[in-house]
Amino acid sequence: MVTVTYLGHSAVQLDYGPSTILIDPFLRGNPKARITPDALTPQYIIVTHGHSDHLGDAIEIALRCGSQVIATYELAVWLGSKGVNVHPMGVGGSHKFPFGHLKFTIAHHSAGLGEMGDTYAGVAAGVVFEFGGKVFYHAGDTALTYDMKLIPEWRKVDLAFLPIGDNFTMGVDDAVTALTFVRPRLVVPIHYNTFDMIAADAGAFARKANATGHTTAHVLEPMGTLTI
Repeated sequence: MVTVTYLGHSAVQLDYGPSTILIDPFLRGNPKARITPDALTPQYIIVTHGHSDHLGDAIEIALRCGSQVIATYELAVWLGSKGVNVHPMGVGGSHKFPFGHLKFTIAHHSAGLGEMGDTYAGVAAGVVFEFGGKVFYHAGDTALTYDMKLIPEWRKVDLAFLPIGDNFTMGVDDAVTALTFVRPRLVVPIHYNTFDMIAADAGAFARKANATGHTTAHVLEPMGTLTI
């Protein structure tokens, strides 16, 4: 069984036996975070794009733990220049890691580094990966897109993490439409209520998600867990 822990915003940790995967570890500066970077010891870190609320504390954690960071090419090269152990990939590309198969997917969003987002960091991405015999889809930051319809043709998704905060990403209704494309067995909403600009009603999302008839929504508070 895989234990999923929601760390707040878009940050998620997955544990299976001795292996840990961390996604988009934005903790310092995250008003919703209930854990600090020094408490985490992942073997792998997946970063969907270079914005500070997703790259977050990846460098600090990776350098301390020796974690391998999986990211799109330009972001991975930049991270490598900081001494991080990286595995660069391209959107649409896949690779077999010790923990399972991983594929980066299309996400419609920007991806610059720096306070002004003025340092090119490649493109934003989502990610579909296998871990502990289950399949996960973390959408990263993205608009609703028909490309999501391809995902269930590649893998049957057990759990999806979808942004619902609107303004910068999908809102509640677009995320529900995304569910009809991806058709995951379970869904956890992310990227909402961290800041006023991305306020959203996770309860309304859960009700609409459950009404689709093929997905069960779990609204997790930071440090809330789900075992699948």
